[in-house]
Amino acid sequence: MARLTGVSRQTVSRAINDKPQIDSATKQRILTAAKELGYRPSRFARGMVRQPTTTLGLVIADVLNPFFPEVVAGVLEAADARGWHVVIYTTASELSKEREVAETVVDHVDACVAFMLDAAAITRVASSGMPFVLLGNEDRPTQLSTVRIDFDSGIRQAFDHLVARGHRNIAMIDDRDRAKSGAPDVRSGLFTAVAAEYGLRIEPHWRQPSSNSIQGGAAAMERLLETAPEVTAVVSYNDMIAIGAMRHARARGLAVPGDRAFVGFDGLALGELVDPPLTTLHIDKRRLGQAAVEQTAAQMPGGGGMADTLIRTQLVVRDST
Repeated sequence: MARLTGVSRQTVSRAINDKPQIDSATKQRILTAAKELGYRPSRFARGMVRQPTTTLGLVIADVLNPFFPEVVAGVLEAADARGWHVVIYTTASELSKEREVAETVVDHVDACVAFMLDAAAITRVASSGMPFVLLGNEDRPTQLSTVRIDFDSGIRQAFDHLVARGHRNIAMIDDRDRAKSGAPDVRSGLFTAVAAEYGLRIEPHWRQPSSNSIQGGAAAMERLLETAPEVTAVVSYNDMIAIGAMRHARARGLAVPGDRAFVGFDGLALGELVDPPLTTLHIDKRRLGQAAVEQTAAQMPGGGGMADTLIRTQLVVRDST
């Protein structure tokens, strides 16, 4: 900007930081140039000079989704230990809102950890230069710090368990929103690949899409019952979908696990309270949040830089299988 406007760097700094001792016309010329260049001040860089406290932005999909409270708790614990402030943003599970949130985040926080699927939103935050950790994504984007879940191990545990129980016709209820986002459908791909390793066939209509809700799981199960009565076990994208599917099967007069077996993914406390209790692949969600903060700190001066952390899953067998 100094070269573009023909002034010194100090003058540019005074204009950008709204300091006195600068001619108003010169200041306006600099601000106009800044806008044309797409310049925005880096809160993180300013914080190194001015602020003793880091403000961390945490972006989650839905405050009503029971998956997120434990993640938030892990982030808050690890951030508090470092004396950081945390600001929580939600995208309301709407992919279109992720870009709006990304624009807000880059202007108002020093670092960011986020559950995001939209490629443009991810790029916007990553290109801001602030420390940024992407959470939960099934496929690691290049040149980003990530905390991911080991879905490969989880899917294999589910198949090991169900096949040992005698199931050969296994269906999957997948997340419709992830497919719409264009994000890699790693979980569904693993489901098909592991089934093939066991010599099991997977008919196309055995994979049903669902909204990320109990109601979505019920609707997907209704379609499975109509089109695939030969299916005896269902692996779901998460516990909420699995609970909806299981409840619908029981409402239709089917015995669980006698007629249909169900496996969820997440390890929500809610899974222990339904009847029958849900078999699930448990994720240490608190640890996921803690690891995100640790990786954020690693990107700051003196840290270790970018990293990729894999959170393992653990099969918790209950009465739904």
